[in-house]
Amino acid sequence: MITVTEATATAGALKRLSDEGVSIWLDDLSRKRIESGNLAELVATKHVVGVTTNPSIFQAAIGSGAGYEEQLSDLATRGVTVDEAVRMMTTADVRAAADVLRPVYDATGGRDGRVSIEVDPRLAHNTAATIAEAKQLAWLVDRPNVMIKIPATKAGLPAITEVIGLGISVNVTLIFSLERYREVMDAYLAGLEKAAKKGLDLSAIHSVASFFVSRVDSEIDKRLTVLGTDAALALKGKAALANARLAYQAYEEVFAGPRWTSLGGARATKQRPLWASTGVKDPSYKDTLYVDDLVAPGTVNTMPEATLNATADHGAITGDTVSGRYAQARADLAAVEALGISYDEVVRQLEDEGVAKFEAAWQELLDAVTKSLNSKGVDAE
Repeated sequence: MITVTEATATAGALKRLSDEGVSIWLDDLSRKRIESGNLAELVATKHVVGVTTNPSIFQAAIGSGAGYEEQLSDLATRGVTVDEAVRMMTTADVRAAADVLRPVYDATGGRDGRVSIEVDPRLAHNTAATIAEAKQLAWLVDRPNVMIKIPATKAGLPAITEVIGLGISVNVTLIFSLERYREVMDAYLAGLEKAAKKGLDLSAIHSVASFFVSRVDSEIDKRLTVLGTDAALALKGKAALANARLAYQAYEEVFAGPRWTSLGGARATKQRPLWASTGVKDPSYKDTLYVDDLVAPGTVNTMPEATLNATADHGAITGDTVSGRYAQARADLAAVEALGISYDEVVRQLEDEGVAKFEAAWQELLDAVTKSLNSKGVDAE
């Protein structure tokens, strides 16, 4: 157990980050983390004020079986389908995590203390099914501080509007492009307008837009390396930060416009940018790169535990590192384009790959749970 003195010493950078207006969310969840008290400890000592999950995280947690044996046995005895079993386990974890974060939720008026759970990734291109799944997940978790994650595919955009319009808080995920991000913000505002027409309390509806970071560098850096020129290599590690900074500029523009002014006057809350995929993929980069260089007020940074610990240990939080850097960000992306690397092609590929990776992780989870149920004498359908 970390002492108060140790916590103060190790969390200095995290406190500075929080003081700069960045909400720190943990990008991980497991039953072991909840039941051991580790999640509560991170909230108490590492300034963690939210949790995000995704199919890959659940695959790693539940696929191992650790902490899920008793529930798996009960589910097998009941003869449930594998899909039902997976949803019973994942929603149980999110419900328990939401209870841990509830004091944060209450203290921040619903701004933080959030736990996110994603719709079945196989529904990413089905609007009606995504809406139905989101409603079902909100009902199953049954906690005011849950956020339903909906992917920012073309089919996801109208689902976002409809779900927000029902008064359900949403974490929009898998955003890679600036154009799609603007569409996401538009979908959120349209949802708030629908909710307002129904007479819903707009202040109770919250949303974040998960803008993915490191994967942009991974793909563009790979292409720059293939080119191999001095000009190309000099641009490595710049595209992801540039992309995210321009996303923040778009956020500032949209949430200062006349459409927002009307909704803000009705006590609506801004859809905050959330920096996702913030663990560096290239070991030659500083492991806190996507934390130190993406500090801006009104944002969320969701970190895997390794990045959280690295930031606590040696993060360099020096104030706002986003606002006012837009001209350089545009120049960096323009320089990449000038070398023949298509921004539109890269972000389209990353979205397709992101959906496919989550689908694959979900299928692996279903396969692992099927095996567990069958081992207990039940033929999981």
